[in-house]
Amino acid sequence: MATEAEVHTRKSAGSDPAFFSCWDIHAYYGESYIVQGVSFDIREGEIVALLGRNGAGKTSTLRTIAQVGSPELRHGEIWLDHQALHKMKSFEASQAGVGIVPEDRRIIPGLSVEENLRLAQIAEPVGWSLERIYQHFPRLAERRSQEGVTLSGGEQQMLSVARALARDIKLLLLDEPYEGLAPVIVREIEKIVEGIKELGITTIIVEQNAVAALTLADRAVILDMGQVVFDGEAEEVLENAELRQQYLAI
Repeated sequence: MATEAEVHTRKSAGSDPAFFSCWDIHAYYGESYIVQGVSFDIREGEIVALLGRNGAGKTSTLRTIAQVGSPELRHGEIWLDHQALHKMKSFEASQAGVGIVPEDRRIIPGLSVEENLRLAQIAEPVGWSLERIYQHFPRLAERRSQEGVTLSGGEQQMLSVARALARDIKLLLLDEPYEGLAPVIVREIEKIVEGIKELGITTIIVEQNAVAALTLADRAVILDMGQVVFDGEAEEVLENAELRQQYLAI
């Protein structure tokens, strides 16, 4: 009898099997039906922009993938490198290689920058060393002894991304990385995400600044009312004014 992973391999079979897959996922907050049959695949090393208007289900989809608290996944499958995320708890998904940078950043009060980073490395598997993190994030190196919650918004976002990279991740989930940041700081965060892309880390980015996300992304998935209404090349969305106006209001 074929194992579930073998069945998954056949389902996504072809010359370029999916590295990550959501299949018909349905998720709820209590009785509120939020994610309504979302399906999409990602090849290893791709950046996908997950877009849509407010309330479309973007953040809920990210949280469902990471198995972080609510919403509750009631139907569907989520696979990462032949691992069944839909059967895991949040800590197991993290161990399987899912790293999430939440919109609220969740810097731990009372801990310095370095302590926040070290805490992420307590459990296996460990990712980037502190030395490597500080090479890529020199501003964090300068503030390593400063309490994390006292950093500027942009610096907290850097710390949140660095903390994710301190784990050995296969899939990085970025939820509104430019939220509330000044344009000059947005550009700094964009450079960080560009660097992540160059490293070949598979990434899903949720961002209200759709043009910025699409400029970085290889592909785009657009949600409307909890369902996928577009799945294709990011460039196609940038070039299609009617599509942007209908689903992104830009």
